[in-house]
Amino acid sequence: MMIVQGTYAPLRKSKFPKFMPDSVMTLWFLTCCFCVQVFPQSNPKFDVNLLLNYSAAEQTIQLYEDQPVNTQALAELRGNRIAASTAGFIADRRSVQHLLQSYLDSLKYHQIIRDDMYHLEEARESVADIKELLNEIKKRNFNRRVVATVEQIFPQDVEVRTMIPVYVVALGHENVDAFVRRIKWQGNAPQFVGEDEGELTIVVNLAHAVDYAPTLEERFISLLGVVAHEVFHAAFGVYKENSPTWRRYYRRHGSPFHHLLELTQNEGIAYYLSLDQRGRGYLPRDWYNQTREVFVTFNKNALELLSDSLTPHRASEIIRTSNLSGYWESFGSMTGMFIAREIDLRMGRTALIETIANGPLDIFQKYISLTNQDSNLPTLKADLVRVINQN
Repeated sequence: MMIVQGTYAPLRKSKFPKFMPDSVMTLWFLTCCFCVQVFPQSNPKFDVNLLLNYSAAEQTIQLYEDQPVNTQALAELRGNRIAASTAGFIADRRSVQHLLQSYLDSLKYHQIIRDDMYHLEEARESVADIKELLNEIKKRNFNRRVVATVEQIFPQDVEVRTMIPVYVVALGHENVDAFVRRIKWQGNAPQFVGEDEGELTIVVNLAHAVDYAPTLEERFISLLGVVAHEVFHAAFGVYKENSPTWRRYYRRHGSPFHHLLELTQNEGIAYYLSLDQRGRGYLPRDWYNQTREVFVTFNKNALELLSDSLTPHRASEIIRTSNLSGYWESFGSMTGMFIAREIDLRMGRTALIETIANGPLDIFQKYISLTNQDSNLPTLKADLVRVINQN
């Protein structure tokens, strides 16, 4: 979920190895701040609604403006509870409700905040921009525009019907602007759970979103792209739950290697969906050199996942860093983005949509066929190609 500077986006439904800690099973991050086009709805089986909750952002803004705010109640709001826990996970610290309240109290009374893990002081300095962006989201058809963008990439063979809570907040870790988690609630206390459990939930941090661009319109459009990335993850999770093909994949392929393939597909298509909104001519800086280096890193780590000497701890670390690192350092996400782009441009959108229906092996096999046709494309190591084609 880290962006060039820091954007993360956890994942939806994913079958992780049993040896993975809950924090890894329920939290994968992403990176994106790209523009979004709006498409008319054409897939009758795609029915996704976003349930936007602005309470945390609204009341945090009031605190930033020195209005009277009950910090205990503010810390207990669901959006803030999720944001605080996630910030603690990324910072490798235990972040609980009373810690957030302590930070909010310090902000309220203008005390010095040491180790400001929620970046409250920085957010207060940007409160006017945060408030302006929040009002823009409320005024415009944010829900429909995001959903229409995501709908275009899904096949029509399986129903995707879901309502996704979206908590809009104004605090959090510096590397996180939006993310997805699976949550069970015990009162207002979130319990972060793994596969087949809980409710897919999106959190958006406006304090980070105001850094996207200098103008309100650019910030709004960029935020649409970020949330579309997250909605793709959530909708993909629902799609897989209802897909016999994906259920069969999970039954047959439970190794760390296959989890890396799944993550690479999931994050890769989400990144490409956002990238594509910038226009076919747009590419991130130093695209060709960076993508070749990413493939080197992907090959190295994927081969290690196939090693007989692989330990559970090392497997967990490889899976985590494949998407939890910086933008180009997230070798799984960036490899997947490149693969998705090449399939879309060279084989057509229908072929890319087929990979969602058919699973991770299909997207890699399609890309391997492209590398056989064009020697200029970055390649997968022969041992990886053999394993992918044998499955």
